[in-house]
Amino acid sequence: MERLFERLLFATRWILAPIYLGMALILLALGIKFFQETWHVVTHITAISEKDLILSALALVDLALVASLVVMVMFAGYENFVSKLDIDADTAKLGWLGKLDAGTLKLKVAISIVAISSIHLLGAFMNLPQMDPQMLLWYVIMHLTFVVSALLMGVLDRISFASHREH
Repeated sequence: MERLFERLLFATRWILAPIYLGMALILLALGIKFFQETWHVVTHITAISEKDLILSALALVDLALVASLVVMVMFAGYENFVSKLDIDADTAKLGWLGKLDAGTLKLKVAISIVAISSIHLLGAFMNLPQMDPQMLLWYVIMHLTFVVSALLMGVLDRISFASHREH
């Protein structure tokens, strides 16, 4: 009875598989939005100001970072929690695949959030004349919260796993 329960419990990890497939659909949506924004910039290049071009470039960098984050979570999460990816030897393999445990993945997500927040904060500073000072203050507070959280996660990761990494 116990063995059957354990097998059933272990098999439930496959419930995550459709979630990772859904993340692939989000990746597709991000790609469509990226090229839609790129097309908009290219077709209006003579009409937009330098500031608007920079803001558009920041938006594209933001989309690329979010898409990269989705790929990292999708593959590392699948490999850590569902099943190892069975990739042929002749297929291109991601260098980090198989090396991200759950703790490292969380740290990389936190660092990515800081980078995305930095881009949003830079965009807010580019629109400084139109920004409400109170809203700008909240952007800075949120960004600093993300930075401190990522730093603390890194410190905790180093403390928690220091003994494992020495070997």
